Amino acid sequence: MRRDRERIINILEAPDSLMQSLQGCTRTDFFSSDLIYSASACKLTIVGEAAARISTEMKDRHPQIEWRKVIGLRNFLVHQYFGVDLAMVWEVATADVPPLRDSFAAMLLAEFPG
Repeated sequence: MRRDRERIINILEAPDSLMQSLQGCTRTDFFSSDLIYSASACKLTIVGEAAARISTEMKDRHPQIEWRKVIGLRNFLVHQYFGVDLAMVWEVATADVPPLRDSFAAMLLAEFPG
């Protein structure tokens, strides 16, 4: 269980960093900057990698998180790097990450209060 707590914290740090780096960034900025895209892809990969290492018991207690999609995105980013659609990464980073981060924050509080 302690490892799950550490993994959830890792998961929370990545979206926090991602959202901070994208603050004020437009879609045009994102599409024209390999640095911004690469940093975003890296943070999404970290989320997926940490999620993959969460215990099965913890995942079973939190079915509201789409574990397969989170982990699958990591696998896609790592293995299909040159075929990744920038628009998809932008959409995930800007629309999906904030509520996902909130779900993990709620999970951390529920599982490890105080």
